[in-house]
Amino acid sequence: MKTAWVFPGQGSQTVGMGVDLAAIPEAAARFQQAETILGWSVVQTCETGENLSETRYTQPCLYTVECALVDLLRDRRVAEPQVVAGHSLGEYVALYAAGVLDFETGLNLVKRRGELMSQASEGQMAALMKFDRDQLEAAIAQTEGVVLANDNSPLQVVISGTEAAIAQVLSQVKVRRSVPLDVSGAFHSPLMEPAAAEFQTLLEPIDFNAATIPVLSNVDPSPETAAATLKTRLQQQMTGSVRWREIVLSLPELGIEQVLEVGPGKVLSGLVGRTVKGLNCLNVGTVAELDTLAEPSA
Repeated sequence: MKTAWVFPGQGSQTVGMGVDLAAIPEAAARFQQAETILGWSVVQTCETGENLSETRYTQPCLYTVECALVDLLRDRRVAEPQVVAGHSLGEYVALYAAGVLDFETGLNLVKRRGELMSQASEGQMAALMKFDRDQLEAAIAQTEGVVLANDNSPLQVVISGTEAAIAQVLSQVKVRRSVPLDVSGAFHSPLMEPAAAEFQTLLEPIDFNAATIPVLSNVDPSPETAAATLKTRLQQQMTGSVRWREIVLSLPELGIEQVLEVGPGKVLSGLVGRTVKGLNCLNVGTVAELDTLAEPSA
């Protein structure tokens, strides 16, 4: 069965995530490597929940736990993917899974990304549920200082920009529900350009490998394996929109029949199920789920 592996981003973190993996030697070694790089323990942070909701801790924790799961899936030869994709931060795990970046390089990038995003203080984000898409896109086009940051599904998006611009859009669009997000700044918008420029100095000298599996990037959901193209797409990610709805819509066109969400929670599986019908969605975030997947009947 042709399978896509998808990796959740910030917002999917849960207290206790990945802690059970630490009993497996291969995952324990990965956690130890992460502690050496970060100077603090991912397992302890996930176990206690202390600081886990802070961006500069959230992002390295999610990256490390999801990469450990990738390693274990590979070791057990479970549901090998024909394509990979990650939501925002999750794209870094997708690049790891596709052999574009090694674990250490990816974690160093994620560490700095989390620090820069946690320092962003300009603007805000709001999630919108059940709305008229044409009306929303028209309002955004006519309003300076706001963009469609996360196009998650036909009925759920996140807009990002200045407080005044977001308020103006919401006053013009019929929305069943809108929720301000508890984030430090206007992620995936032009307001992140100063942070993106600083991050670029770290990213620029890094050599990317050609992907062993096609990657669907946030800013361009077409399948890609070329190292230079994947690097360019990642460079654009901090200020560009997350085109998740388009990624999901492309899966059946690529012959994908099954989606495996690798990481905590079921956020992406839910978005997949609400966007396309007929895809088999599975989740792996715990040892128990890993064992179930590895059973011959799975």
